[in-house]
Amino acid sequence: MRILIAGASGAIGRPLVRRLRANQHEVFALTRSPDSAPALKEIGAEPVIADALDAAAVKAAVGRIRPDAVINELTSLPRQYTPAEMKAAAERDRKVRVEGNVNLLAALRDSGVRRYLLQSSGFWYAPGAGLAYESAPFISSASPGVEASARTFMELEARASATPGIEFVALRYGFFYGPGTWYTREGGIGEQVREQGVPIIGARQGVYSFVHIDDAAGATAAALECPPGAYNIVDGNPSPQHLWLTAFARAAGAPAPPRVSEEEALRASGPDAVYYATRLRGASNEKARRELEFRPRPLEWILGQRSD
Repeated sequence: MRILIAGASGAIGRPLVRRLRANQHEVFALTRSPDSAPALKEIGAEPVIADALDAAAVKAAVGRIRPDAVINELTSLPRQYTPAEMKAAAERDRKVRVEGNVNLLAALRDSGVRRYLLQSSGFWYAPGAGLAYESAPFISSASPGVEASARTFMELEARASATPGIEFVALRYGFFYGPGTWYTREGGIGEQVREQGVPIIGARQGVYSFVHIDDAAGATAAALECPPGAYNIVDGNPSPQHLWLTAFARAAGAPAPPRVSEEEALRASGPDAVYYATRLRGASNEKARRELEFRPRPLEWILGQRSD
């Protein structure tokens, strides 16, 4: 197949290109920066220079390439995680995701491309009992940043679902870990944990769903031929905050995380940090296991292995 990836320079883009090339697909990588072209060529993609926010340029690129499928992995997140950098990047990230999605869908419609895979989120399900399946609703009321992010992903999926003539797959990824992500020994979260900047908050425990970046790439490649719909691309070990964070600190060579009350965390870190730590709901990967033959590795830190 001829595959166009928007966002191929991001954390999942690089392993995804490698996986698709290993599966003998022809891969084109949309990038706005000519500086990214050599690295994309090196891993087997044909660079396509176009800004995802430029509707005419996206339309021209899709019309010229005539791909069999488009994979949207557009983000604008900082390379290293700090709360300040995340706050500064939030509006730009939303703009890139929302407008890029609009422009890609318009280009697909005009060019007759049917298959569309979209990066979505597997950790913004509304609180509830047990693990969330794909039919569960996203968060509608939460702390300001959490609610805004959940609303963005709902908007992305709704627009794609409403676009006639396409086969739409929403890839609801968990938190990425592994090479090139924040969740490694040398990544942004690893650095924050070593500095005692990520405490265990309160007695309630939010449940996090992770996925190794290479497993996410494999599931994305498999989704090129699955039935349309949403899929939770998460590992099989959704973990409460105290469990994964303690194990991650150990794997990162850091001291045990400090413990603080919700009230202390609210004053020091704000409501979004408290929501993450106390109210996140884990997701089930049952559908992806069945339809994509998805077999993700267990969370490495829980096994006592390093994640770098």
